[in-house]
Amino acid sequence: MRYLTVDPERPDAEIVRRAGELLRRGGLVAFPTETVYGLGANALDAHAVARLFAAKGRPTYDPLIVHVLNAGVARAVARDWPDAAERLARAFWPGPLTLVVPKRRMIPDIVTAGLDTVGLRVPSHPVARAILEAATVPIAAPSANRFSELSPTRAEHVERALGDRVDLIVDGGPTTVGIESTVVDVSGDRPVILRPGTIPSPELAAAIGALDIASSGGRDDSTQPRRAPGMLDRHYAPRARLEVFSGGSRAASLIAAHAARGSTVGALVLAPLDDSAARTVQMPNDPAAYARALYHALHTLDAAGCDVILVEAPPEGAAWAGVRDRLSRAAQPADA
Repeated sequence: MRYLTVDPERPDAEIVRRAGELLRRGGLVAFPTETVYGLGANALDAHAVARLFAAKGRPTYDPLIVHVLNAGVARAVARDWPDAAERLARAFWPGPLTLVVPKRRMIPDIVTAGLDTVGLRVPSHPVARAILEAATVPIAAPSANRFSELSPTRAEHVERALGDRVDLIVDGGPTTVGIESTVVDVSGDRPVILRPGTIPSPELAAAIGALDIASSGGRDDSTQPRRAPGMLDRHYAPRARLEVFSGGSRAASLIAAHAARGSTVGALVLAPLDDSAARTVQMPNDPAAYARALYHALHTLDAAGCDVILVEAPPEGAAWAGVRDRLSRAAQPADA
């Protein structure tokens, strides 16, 4: 595995060229997007994509998002490009939005879990865009981590999780959005938000009109293909057990109870908390800033050896939906 550092705004042309060549030849390259670090493979090469699934330990019923340079390339790999896709692409691309559309046969079935749709995204991060341009092929790029574990927002997170499973890690510094993209399925009669992100539903509705929000429903352990990534019940989870609680005033008593049982305790809180029994991180009260800080805070508490991480529930509301979704899935027990 090679590890190369670039300026996130002006990535080194030679490093970008090497990354693009590796991807074209079937290699696996981890690189920053504005959301999280992605583990990239040539989306047109089924063997390369199979390597990606193996590296992550990801089940093949969980489809991948394909990253493309612009909407023109997206339309070229889509069998149909609905008006809703065009409106959303104009409003939010490049950026943290994935559109699920009918796919052309050039996209191998392994990318889409055998479904006839594919999730497409045009990233805004300069490093991701430079690598896409150098690769000259669409890049399948889920988060660069082991399946269901914490997503990486820094290159060191990738190295710690995947190590030599990756041919090249391109370090472009911390990501700026911090959680995965919003996913909207526009392949049916009415658009549906399959995964919330940092684009609030009212902003999406302003671009295309009314849309539905997929229900998380009850626990589903089936191996049926999901319509999009991030729809499994347990996901985005630290090694420590994560518990979400309501009401900041409960933090001290919950910390004391876990510490009394001999647990090493971490806590993410929204107000200052000085408690010697826990490693506490005060999180921002702004949803965008909270999303940007979330995964790194959880990685830090994991690295500190916490057994349990207590998280004060963020506020309700559309702007917080992506963060609340990630915390809800991270808190699902692994063996339920």
